[in-house]
Amino acid sequence: MKILVTGKDGQLGIAFQKEFDGYFENEDVGVQVRYVGRQKCDLSNLNALEDILHKYQPNVIVNAAAYTAVDRAEQECEVAFAVNSAVLASMAQYSVANGASLLHFSTDYVFDGLGTDFYSENHPVSPLGVYGKSKAEGERLIAEAFSQANFLGARYAVFRTSWIYGEGENFIRTILLMAKDHHGLKVIDDQHGVPTCASWLAQMTLALSIDRRGIVKNFPSGIYHAVPKGETTWLGLACMAIQASLDEGVSMKALPSAIQPILTTEHPLAARRPMNSRLSTQKLQTTLENLGHVSKFPMWDELVRTYVADLVKNQFI
Repeated sequence: MKILVTGKDGQLGIAFQKEFDGYFENEDVGVQVRYVGRQKCDLSNLNALEDILHKYQPNVIVNAAAYTAVDRAEQECEVAFAVNSAVLASMAQYSVANGASLLHFSTDYVFDGLGTDFYSENHPVSPLGVYGKSKAEGERLIAEAFSQANFLGARYAVFRTSWIYGEGENFIRTILLMAKDHHGLKVIDDQHGVPTCASWLAQMTLALSIDRRGIVKNFPSGIYHAVPKGETTWLGLACMAIQASLDEGVSMKALPSAIQPILTTEHPLAARRPMNSRLSTQKLQTTLENLGHVSKFPMWDELVRTYVADLVKNQFI
């Protein structure tokens, strides 16, 4: 079996590289994994993608690449749609024609964030900005292509997730570096969501889709919400990350109790953010159980503590 992973240099792509390393039971299962980044496969160029697909002929595509510059997307609409939607049509069409599986990652930004309930997968999408609209269009194109699938082996999973952090620049690293050098921090406290660890997301993706013998599982095609348990705000995440760092013995100038909460309106940005990014994961949990995966979903703060401890251990903060 051949697996193609795009976005190898992003937080999720790096997480997949680490997860695939040693994932399969032995070296004789005949699995090849190829990782490509922007240099070898710029997803704004459909010809580059189609050339990779034609030459490599993957049985599974893990699309960990995306245009994620939420604010810049308001000015770079064409590029955002090229990477987040047009390219998905090509991936899906290839998968349908070749009986392959497509694993793709979407976002809470496909919703408008109104209300306080946890969004289910069948809730109507209503994105606020270009980034969310481009991701919603990518979801639509995948579903449309696979609705015409004739091969039994052709299947897809779109994982909607939120507030990802991993190796690379992210909110947690930024807030910890600021807290080391500054006493007065202000953090938004009226946007609600679930921080998601990239390595955990990679693990959940493989638990649903590929077993350790290198066989694609018979998972139902569709959209899945993939986030840990619980919820918080950006302020709650900042306080948890700083406290976890303090517990690891790191000196911080900004203590959790001293961080000032602010409203979204006090920190205007080019793109509107959904105020409610809570995602229900019942569908994914039930599907994993039906496939024999019995591990429980962890709380978001448990994963953040582990992540911060690793940052400290590796002297990243």
